[in-house]
Amino acid sequence: MTETIDNLISGDQALFLWLNGFNNSFWDPVMACITNKYTWIPIYLLLLIKIVRTYGRTGWIYFSAMVVAVLLADFITSGIMKPYFERPRPCHDPVIGHLVHQVTGCGGRFGFASSHASTSFAVITSLWLFTRHQLPWMKWLFIWPLIYSYSRIYVGVHYPGDILVGAIVGILVALLIHKTLKINKFAKIIA
Repeated sequence: MTETIDNLISGDQALFLWLNGFNNSFWDPVMACITNKYTWIPIYLLLLIKIVRTYGRTGWIYFSAMVVAVLLADFITSGIMKPYFERPRPCHDPVIGHLVHQVTGCGGRFGFASSHASTSFAVITSLWLFTRHQLPWMKWLFIWPLIYSYSRIYVGVHYPGDILVGAIVGILVALLIHKTLKINKFAKIIA
């Protein structure tokens, strides 16, 4: 079992170094902008406006469900997983830290799992689940968390495994919130 985990860690480190190695002076500021969570506030506001205009009061419920999914995904990754697993970020890793191309600073000590990945996938998965019938173009917004998550590797603060697990957490939380709301809606109809 330990050998398998060591192989996963070594593979994750090798993949990280390969992906992190695609850097240059043009992409550094672009990725620094992409990885900044405040860059995306105008997009969130536009999505909120579109959802409320399309769904009215129900749009606010969808938006609230998305916020709950984001908060829960962030709590799971930052509040539970990072302190439990204590896996250093690549830039803090004593084995490969000196090889990491950093753009925005290193951040906190631990990186498993990525909160950026979990929250961005929670946002898009929630919105897609609630709006896919009337706004089928929402599926294209999954490109955003993929780019946003890759930016975390590019700037040197997350391993691909951190991103993958964070994305899974975000998707599962969004599915759970969606399923819970659907069950409650059905329960109210038959009551």
